[in-house]
Amino acid sequence: MESASETISRIFGKGGESLGAEIAMETSRFAALKNAEFPKPERTRLIAVANQKGGVGKTTSTVNLSAALAQNGAQVLVIDMDPQGNASTALGISHASGEPSVYDVIEGRMSVAEVKRTCPDFPTLDVVPSSIDLSGAELELADMARRTDRLKDALETFLNGSDVHYDYVFIDCPPSLGLLVINAMCAVHEMLIPIQAEYYALEGLGQLINTIGLVQDHYNPSLTVSTMLVTMFDRRTLLSREVYAEVKGHYPSIVLDTTIPRTVKISEAPSFGKSVIAYDPHGAGAISYGEAALELARRSPHVLEAIDARMKER
Repeated sequence: MESASETISRIFGKGGESLGAEIAMETSRFAALKNAEFPKPERTRLIAVANQKGGVGKTTSTVNLSAALAQNGAQVLVIDMDPQGNASTALGISHASGEPSVYDVIEGRMSVAEVKRTCPDFPTLDVVPSSIDLSGAELELADMARRTDRLKDALETFLNGSDVHYDYVFIDCPPSLGLLVINAMCAVHEMLIPIQAEYYALEGLGQLINTIGLVQDHYNPSLTVSTMLVTMFDRRTLLSREVYAEVKGHYPSIVLDTTIPRTVKISEAPSFGKSVIAYDPHGAGAISYGEAALELARRSPHVLEAIDARMKER
């Protein structure tokens, strides 16, 4: 009886050997991930996921890192700050106009506890949904008291009064640098920046880093760029490898070793109201996000030390 590799070789010809190796590698990575221990951080990590350039995998990374961490025992809260509500969609949460959402939290009409809902796929993953109603909040915030701290105040009140301890809070930001994003930056200690593996994606990175610096100086001295994640990576192309090398060269201590491939399943999952972790758990996309989540979890002691050191400097 022929082996699996021989069968693949017979069906696919010369390309079968590399395909067989790829399948075997994914199987091995999945098994390693299932056996890995995801350490929990000593205290809640508050992370805003931002990049003013659209289409870089920002929402996809928020959703799937959160899902992977929740799947492996962490208690996670996702706050959707994008009026498009794509993170809410991908986590199976209804977010029609008029439904309770983060817009009500920012406006002060409702609390985080009243608005949050649990993701149907992961019982330890809670979501504060967004809706199209949030699109007008930028103008309304301009005239409000403590306009940059509306989300921070609501989140602190919730976490301090919650019976459940959250290991991670992820805030999915809109692709802009307006007041909604500044609210998110003021509510967290960490920034996670997804970067698409192409040169255009690098162009706005300097502007984003500059904005983060201004927020650090004027509003939130504890804010730290803790993580960068290269997305839509194709290891077969020189361009992807060059972009990764360039980003890693500039930010060696914060770029994750894990990269996220461009796969159909990652793009397909939200149309079913699911993360790729729930939709295609054995696929390359889910495995990669699982590995990125594990790396994120293992870096917690170093990141929390860096935040504490930054606070002492101020």
